[in-house]
Amino acid sequence: MAIDEQRGTLGTVRNAALLLELMSEGPAYHQLTELADRAGMSLPTVHRLLRSLVAAGLVEQDLQTARYGLGRQLVYLSERYLGRLPVLNAAAPYLGDLRDSLGATVMIAVLVRGHVVYVDRVDAGDAGGVFRESSRLRHAFQTPAGQLLIAHAPTDEWRRAEAALGQSPGVPRATPADRRRWSRASYLLVHDDETGPFELAVPIRSGDAVPAAIVATGSTGRGEPDELTDKVAPRLERAALAVGRTIAHA
Repeated sequence: MAIDEQRGTLGTVRNAALLLELMSEGPAYHQLTELADRAGMSLPTVHRLLRSLVAAGLVEQDLQTARYGLGRQLVYLSERYLGRLPVLNAAAPYLGDLRDSLGATVMIAVLVRGHVVYVDRVDAGDAGGVFRESSRLRHAFQTPAGQLLIAHAPTDEWRRAEAALGQSPGVPRATPADRRRWSRASYLLVHDDETGPFELAVPIRSGDAVPAAIVATGSTGRGEPDELTDKVAPRLERAALAVGRTIAHA
């Protein structure tokens, strides 16, 4: 293949990926002209790319409004990816036991493009917790799990998280001192002293990397934060150590 053809192919893939990212922001469906303007591409180029993405199931078009949104094929691909993710397979045997022994919802979190994604979850009976929402995606600076993961991520990922703050109103900007503190922590905790909800996260280490965090979230009685550090944190730390060893020897 000629060099020009290689460049054209890579450019096409890069442009298609940019359109998918733009469609992941804001409303569910977007106008063709809006996408072209935001992407800095011509209308014919964007239309051609969108037709290809629609044919692949990665994008869908609302027939009534002619607007474009992300397609269900992305869900299929993400589930296939998660099914092969080593940390999920390694952590699966521990989640149910942790849920039962702690009386808390237990989750596995990974870092994706400056955001923390809760990719597995075993709910406690009350399905409570600080961050009980339908969305599994939050800015990395916003939760203990995200803070642990972003602190151990490459500098480029930290910068990506900073750039994404504009899309996450109310999330405070983190400092280099925050990053150093998070990177040294064996666990991080958010606890509402008034109402009791908490989220406690422990890093899962595999060699020099921290590919995921294990998280417990739920409620404690008012004025009982010591229970979290004395009971919850050690059990999560033991599970994280076992998961990390499994990944390393896989």
